[in-house]
Amino acid sequence: MIDVARLADVSVGTVSAVVNDKGAVRPRLRTRVLEAMESLDYHPNQIARSLKLRHTHIIGMVVPDVANPFFTSVIRGVEIEGGRRGYSVILCDANNDAEIERRQLSILFSHRVDGVLISSSNYHAAEDRLTRRRFPIVFFDRTPFGFRGDAVLTDNLMACYRAVRYLIGLGHRRIAIISAGVDYSMLAGGPLPATGPRAARIEGYRKAMQEAGLPIPAPYFQQGDFTLAGGYKCGLELLQLADPPTAVFSCNNLMTLGLMRAITERQVACPGQISVLGFDDFDWSASFNPPLTTVAQQSLEMGRKAMEVLVQRVESPVPEDEQGQVITLEAELRVRGSTCPPCS
Repeated sequence: MIDVARLADVSVGTVSAVVNDKGAVRPRLRTRVLEAMESLDYHPNQIARSLKLRHTHIIGMVVPDVANPFFTSVIRGVEIEGGRRGYSVILCDANNDAEIERRQLSILFSHRVDGVLISSSNYHAAEDRLTRRRFPIVFFDRTPFGFRGDAVLTDNLMACYRAVRYLIGLGHRRIAIISAGVDYSMLAGGPLPATGPRAARIEGYRKAMQEAGLPIPAPYFQQGDFTLAGGYKCGLELLQLADPPTAVFSCNNLMTLGLMRAITERQVACPGQISVLGFDDFDWSASFNPPLTTVAQQSLEMGRKAMEVLVQRVESPVPEDEQGQVITLEAELRVRGSTCPPCS
């Protein structure tokens, strides 16, 4: 700052006022300071400023799979809202590994981030580590069971219920599902504990099938792993059945890609022989052949809202005993060419 002041021929106090955007500095002097800063390639020491102000204007964000286009869109929403509010984001990819997630949270704490946005690979562990530190936190997409804090979620149960009802309305009676995380035996019991989007989506499927009086044979309930390879494997198994389904509901975009690969390799006509309805909608959905019918989440808005809520908590902390707010976003069914009535 002394070098900048010397080059701009102003006092150090004037440089400080310009850097911190405080005090009334005449436009002519401000211009001189800014030109000197650019000439010297001077950047304020943000670490020193944060120690003084106890506020870094940096948010940590942990996602389970940065390669998933859904999370890419959420991240974009976070960046847009963060930029508008003057916050930067440190992004961590947990790769669906609870141990990696634990290490990443420790790194974020050491960087003194103001708060954390997280879609956790390990619901309970993440909540314990964050709430124990009395740390500003907003969950998005996934929340721990019984969590009472701030979260931004999709109404997964209702979205999937409406999607399967749409298939039933087309005349489909043999409808399979590709999901993960819930055993087939659990379908025979009561409502699934909706501890995350997986269970909620399966519950929406089951609710629609039961209301229509349709059976769910065990082979129609396929356990994928939310990857392209998992969707491909499940798709092959469904297509090899003696009595294959006429429609498949895939609970994740990557599994839908794998399913479509299996359908193409087996030269099964879609939607003539089998209709496909996927969860999550992106640019490539409309570019497929046929264009995919999908359930579209408000992923960009989810990121924007999560960042908005977290900044509110950082700048205006709430009492510990106050229950957080849960924002629920509706999903949209986008009908395209991959679904039609079943063959007679």
